Amino acid sequence: MREWVILSGNANRPLAEKISEKLGKKLSHADVRRFSDGEVFVEIGENVRGRDVYLIQPTCRPVNDTLMEALVMIDALKRASAKEITAVLPYYGYGRQDRKVAPRTPISAKLVADLLVSAGATRIVSMDLHAGQIQGFFDIPFDNLFASPVILEYLQRELQVGPGHVFVSPDAGGVERARALAKRVDAGVAMIDKRRTGPNVAKAMNIVGDVEGKVAIILDDMIDTAGTLVEAAQAVLDHGATRVFAAATHGVLSGPAIERIRNSKIEKVIVTDTIPLSVEAAACGKVVQLSVSEILAEAIYRIHNYDSVSSLFI
Repeated sequence: MREWVILSGNANRPLAEKISEKLGKKLSHADVRRFSDGEVFVEIGENVRGRDVYLIQPTCRPVNDTLMEALVMIDALKRASAKEITAVLPYYGYGRQDRKVAPRTPISAKLVADLLVSAGATRIVSMDLHAGQIQGFFDIPFDNLFASPVILEYLQRELQVGPGHVFVSPDAGGVERARALAKRVDAGVAMIDKRRTGPNVAKAMNIVGDVEGKVAIILDDMIDTAGTLVEAAQAVLDHGATRVFAAATHGVLSGPAIERIRNSKIEKVIVTDTIPLSVEAAACGKVVQLSVSEILAEAIYRIHNYDSVSSLFI
């Protein structure tokens, strides 16, 4: 087997430690610190010449800092003659800016892609991209993983999901995600027709599908300020749903998110550890965090051994 190294930045070290433990490899040392003016400095603590390196660094809050850490670490690895540099970004920051939504606006997801490739990444691994077409922004291999097996296993264990449940997409873009999970457990599918009036501002309008008398599970790729989520929850309850839960891969949970969740009629909000929970979120009894470390570890192992990654989700 080719020699390989697993490294982590400061974004989500607990997740990196879980992944390295499941792989049976010690997390290699990297000194990531800052000068007094905030500049990032990196020093790799062991020889990586000719080795395959897997850098685990979700570009989560503070996004600009964690992204810059990833770029500087990749550059350090390239200059230390690493053979392959796989950037494992469980959460892809700036992923919501994947297209021009108005005149004179950026496509920041493409900019981040260019930065990662220019820094020296030779492969990207991420999870539940906000938009699948982001993979097309890269001219290097890209593996987009899914947290659905972990989330579905929890829902089956806790709620025994089936025909009496309905997976609800909060917008048209997420219908495919909701349909994929519903198909596995013979549950219903519904969609909320919403109008977005500004960044982080959305107004639920209509329900497409039958939610009356059913337990609704609102499914999304991320929960940020939870404004859309709370609107969606109230909408499905107004249309006859008996209970409402929510599940998302990325628990961004910024601004008033936890207060909104706490004051809503949502019983549980299920997220994964692609992003570490804030102290406030961890203390909220409604928030449940699941680990995707096993999926990420298995994906890294298969990539390193040239095995199929897609078969993880069949």
